[in-house]
Amino acid sequence: MIEIIDLTKKYGKFTALDKLNLTIEKGSVFGFVGQNGAGKSTTFSILATLLSPTAGTAYINGFNITKDPKAVRNQIGYMPDFFGIYDQLKTVEYLDFYGASYGISQSERKKLIPQLLELVNLTHKQDSYVDVLSRGMKQRLCLARSLIHDPEVLILDEPASGLDPRARVEMREILKELKSMGKTILISSHILPELAEMCDTIGIIDQGRLVAQGSVAEIQQRLEGDKLIIVKLHSNLERAIQFFEDQPAVSRLVKGEDGNSFQFIFTGNAEEQMQLLKTGLNHDLAIVSFAEVETNLEDIFMEITKGVELT
Repeated sequence: MIEIIDLTKKYGKFTALDKLNLTIEKGSVFGFVGQNGAGKSTTFSILATLLSPTAGTAYINGFNITKDPKAVRNQIGYMPDFFGIYDQLKTVEYLDFYGASYGISQSERKKLIPQLLELVNLTHKQDSYVDVLSRGMKQRLCLARSLIHDPEVLILDEPASGLDPRARVEMREILKELKSMGKTILISSHILPELAEMCDTIGIIDQGRLVAQGSVAEIQQRLEGDKLIIVKLHSNLERAIQFFEDQPAVSRLVKGEDGNSFQFIFTGNAEEQMQLLKTGLNHDLAIVSFAEVETNLEDIFMEITKGVELT
């Protein structure tokens, strides 16, 4: 569905995107993770045919982004991180304008627009002017705009940026619905745990290069041996701390604010972790709980991009 081959973008001596290679299967949701300036928006702008690559190319539904940009635009729905809003139009007028721009007949638009408003939960705002909508509502309206011509591929650049928690949940539910409809979705976000819930695969980009790719579980395996453990005690906290600090696989031990717990980084495998707990209990440590904290996507990103050097 989407095939990116050695995609490169340079601005003078600065390389914004460096030989990106990526394949995204039909009907899947791919999450693009990276800091500001990592190359996410550059990639999306090139795929949307708004920016020409310095080298390399990409195909969307078999159409070359540089040789057949018009066909590519018919295949995609693009939602940029910053978008224009016609404030003096009502919600239905806004969608009607874009529908007409895509050559959709008036009779088709009358049927389509109510369906899109229902999909993005804006039916109750159909007669409201765009400028009175909340940021979350404007985001959902722009998503509806990108769906007006029923594209097979959605390219969504930071669709949840700046939204409050409720609006983020609403956006996430809409994207899940679009996935169930068979849409292929390429999405970027700084809200990394939410991407983990939504995406089949993720890619981590840093300084213009893809430094990791795969399912969340696959990427977590790269951190095997670096686990965050939290221990809670019934009593004798200092004695327990001394015991764990003496263990060779334990580092960066920090006391908890509650006064009866601490956490540390453990660099052993699962069997060694089990043995550590067993040894602690054999030393009569009053351990109430001994739990590994599941690594989230933010932890993965920070660890994988830590110390990345490009040549």
